[in-house]
Amino acid sequence: MVFKVSKVSTTPIDGQKPGTSGLRKKVKVFIQPHYLQNFVQSTFNALTPEKVRGATLVVSGDGRYFSKDAIQIIIKMSAANGVRRVWVGQNGLLSTPAVSAVIRERVGVDGSKATGAFILTASHNPGGPHEDFGIKYNMENGGPAPEAITDKIFENTKTITEYLIAEDLPNIDISTIGVANFSGPEGQFDVEVFDSASDYVKLMKSIFDFELIRKLLSSSKFTFCYDALHGVAGTYAHRIFVEELGAQESSLLNCVPKEDFGGGHPDPNLTYAKELVARMGLGKSDSAVDPPEFGAAADGDADRNMILGKRSMPTSAALDVVAKNLNLKFFEVPTGWKFFGNLMDAGLCSICGEESFGTGSDHIREKDGIWAVLAWLSILAFKNKENLNGDKLVTVEDIVRQHWAIYGRHYYTRYDYENVDAGAAKDLMAYLVKLQSSLDEINSSVKGARSDVSNVVNADEFEYKDPVDGSVSKHQGIRFLFEDGSRLVFRLSGTGSEGATIRLYIEQYEKDSSKTGRDSQEALAPLVEVALKLSKMLEFTGRSAPTVIT
Repeated sequence: MVFKVSKVSTTPIDGQKPGTSGLRKKVKVFIQPHYLQNFVQSTFNALTPEKVRGATLVVSGDGRYFSKDAIQIIIKMSAANGVRRVWVGQNGLLSTPAVSAVIRERVGVDGSKATGAFILTASHNPGGPHEDFGIKYNMENGGPAPEAITDKIFENTKTITEYLIAEDLPNIDISTIGVANFSGPEGQFDVEVFDSASDYVKLMKSIFDFELIRKLLSSSKFTFCYDALHGVAGTYAHRIFVEELGAQESSLLNCVPKEDFGGGHPDPNLTYAKELVARMGLGKSDSAVDPPEFGAAADGDADRNMILGKRSMPTSAALDVVAKNLNLKFFEVPTGWKFFGNLMDAGLCSICGEESFGTGSDHIREKDGIWAVLAWLSILAFKNKENLNGDKLVTVEDIVRQHWAIYGRHYYTRYDYENVDAGAAKDLMAYLVKLQSSLDEINSSVKGARSDVSNVVNADEFEYKDPVDGSVSKHQGIRFLFEDGSRLVFRLSGTGSEGATIRLYIEQYEKDSSKTGRDSQEALAPLVEVALKLSKMLEFTGRSAPTVIT
């Protein structure tokens, strides 16, 4: 069939500024007339013509509520804007790391390669008619659009007067693999629905020794558990862990993707991954059943991970200590995976991680939850390859304790204060910036709160100059660095959908090997007390406790 292009008049809508990873709002905001359309057209207008006209775009996401409607709208707008073809994961499902892999690796039957993607996700935020939706654009390297592009998109949202859409293009059946062909004013337009997992699985098999991991998973001494929290990771978990690696079907929890994530909060932390935490014997009541040796969870779009042994270790500046010890080059960047992309494209960085359960490598340009699980499984498989018939396997805990013995332990926690009044959050941050002008004043507050905490030797607002393109990102977090290697960081998050989220990172470094086995909350208690008093958290926000502790 031949479709027509309509020009629809519109007016700017306030507040369409992309955050750390795209635009996230409540579903009720996205379903307003023209809301999604304005943002998509503003994105097309921010890209160079060759990235739109005649281009191949990927459009999929984590399957959250409103995704199916959004996919049809974006397909019709792509056709109207002269895009040549759109690739859609079956049922509209593609994890964020899989989208990056598809952009970088997939070649269409006609030799085409993707130049970008619209990813429909609000990551770890809840889904459903009354919850969150999100959209972000990824570039031809597979990574999130850099700030220069997201700033341009935002500027376009403030001046937009019309958008283009092929309203008479029929809806595409995204549940069935195949190609639909159409013609428009600028020629041919195709939509291909393809298998969501095959490109990603192929990439993982090129990185990891699946045969070695299969041997570990088939050992009677090794037990495994994976919780997708009803997010898109379930699509990949069955294919990789059960079909490829021979894990038991019963080792998968919540691996059927649901539009509302089963009513849960798809954030892989100790607060929200309740079933996994209970199964791993880490809950308040001890499980009668012996917990698995290894457990893992993913967030809604499968880019975050939580790895649990019978103990768990969130990482932080631990990476700096290892890199220094091994004489490896390392970089400290702001939160947001886009900052790793330039370093990787320039060959300066191969492995990276961020505090929010994000780990990845230069195989793609996003963090990758399943890659992180396979990385851990490959370490365990290697450590146990001569030992599978021995009395006891080397465990996650053994490896972690060995790390502490060599490098010391970074006790680490994150306090999230969600949906704080935006004005109060800004006031708190402004107060901390002002406080930083006097180290004496800071240290007198520190000692007033706890005499057993070491002195602050440096306090700043983190600013990042990209070593590749020279771009500068300011206001990336307020840091207090202590003499003993500990630190406090305060940051306003850009991933919430309403209000403000204050993230407080608390890290206590311990070199004394006799003290590396302490309970984490006990070891961190003095620094927590200092952080709350120093920031006047209660006075500014009215919050006596965080929403989530990880």
